[in-house]
Formats: sequence, structure tokens, C-alpha cells
Amino acid sequence: MVRWLAILITLLVVSCIIGWLLSPFLRPPSSGPKTVSDRLKEFGPAADARLAPKFKIAQVPYPPRRLLFLALKQEKRLEIYAERLDRSLTLVTTYPILAASGLPGPKLREGDRQVPEGFYKIESLNPNSSYHLSLRINYPNASDKSRAIAESRDLGGLGGDIMIHGRDVSIGCLAIGDPAVEEVFVLAARTGVENIDVILAPCDFRKGASVPIPASAPSWTNDLHAQIRDAMKKLPH
Repeated sequence: MVRWLAILITLLVVSCIIGWLLSPFLRPPSSGPKTVSDRLKEFGPAADARLAPKFKIAQVPYPPRRLLFLALKQEKRLEIYAERLDRSLTLVTTYPILAASGLPGPKLREGDRQVPEGFYKIESLNPNSSYHLSLRINYPNASDKSRAIAESRDLGGLGGDIMIHGRDVSIGCLAIGDPAVEEVFVLAARTGVENIDVILAPCDFRKGASVPIPASAPSWTNDLHAQIRDAMKKLPH
């Protein structure tokens, strides 16, 4: 009896050791970070169903060949323009900006919590954002760096990580909420980030709006606003 009990205990110990050694191979694979493709599978069908009718009304193929995002800081509105077959732009949809920190005027340095102003591109899509999903704006761009050099500002201190993202908080980014960012993320992925232009404007100059320029703003702010105003005049509204 003692012998059989010893054999049983030995078998149990051996089986435990074998199970422990094999456990890494028997566990289901970890989900790991999400990819853009993963997010398209997750959010694409619902976002497409909401977006496609808007593009049909605007008489633009979905997905479009080219997009323009116009963010209006004072009005807290993100306008989405798409290119028609005749290459003209038309307004397709708008989203409220739920949070955007800072004052009128361009972003100059890391930590100033300013939303940039000027002409930008969508640099990349982040499917694992802490703010649900996000689209990275290519701040600082060549113009930002050129002005910084001319003013002897440290290029390493210009800041970055400027996003259009979900949720409703901002420290220099544009927060548009989770449902909206799902649509914008899917739309950008379908169109291709290389085909998207972005204008970050202090206000809607087309409607005669104006903003007080802070005394701390650089001398070239008025010139930048004039360039933004001229570009906006070409957009339908």
C-alpha cells in the first residue's frame, strides 16, 4: 500500500512539473497591441454605414481620393471636406471639438498647451491611443522649424504629439469624442493619410470672425493668419 501511494505521489509531481513546463505553449496567445487593420475590423463596418450616406449626399465617392480637415479653434468645430470627381472640394460632415486647450496663436514650445495653427498633414494613425484612437498631426512641420531657427528657439523644445483623438480632454490636442474619432480614424485609413491635408485655424475667417492676438504671440502671427484666411476663402461653407 505504501509503495503504491509513493508511486501515485511521484506521478502527480511529475505531471505537475510537465504541466508547468508546457503551460506557456498551452495558453491562448495574448491579444497584444492592436493594429490599424484590427481597428478597421472592429469599428469599420459601423463607421462606414454612418459615413457612406453623407458622402452620397455630397456626391463624393466613398472613400474619397483626397480629404481636407479644417479645425476651427474658436468655434470648436472640425469640418471634413472631400474631393469630388471634378477635383473641387465639398463639405461632407462636421464634428464638435469637445476640448482644445490654449489661446489664439501658434504653438511655440513644449508645454505651452497650445493647439498649433497653420498647414499640416496627418502623419500617422494610432490604434492604441490612451484616448481611444488618434490621428497624429505632423507638428512641428518645416515652417515651424524654420521659424524656430530664425528666432533661435531650440528645435528639441518645440513639443509634439499633437493629435486628433477621442474622449473630451485636451492638453494641446483636439478631442472630438470616441464615436466621432472612430469615424474620422476609419475615414483616414480608407483614404490614406498621405491624401489628407489639415488646416488648423484660430477662427472661421470666412464669416468675419476674429480673435485677439495675445501679446506673447510672435510678430509673424498676423501673416500666418492672413495665409490661413486666404486658404479658407477657397473653401465652400
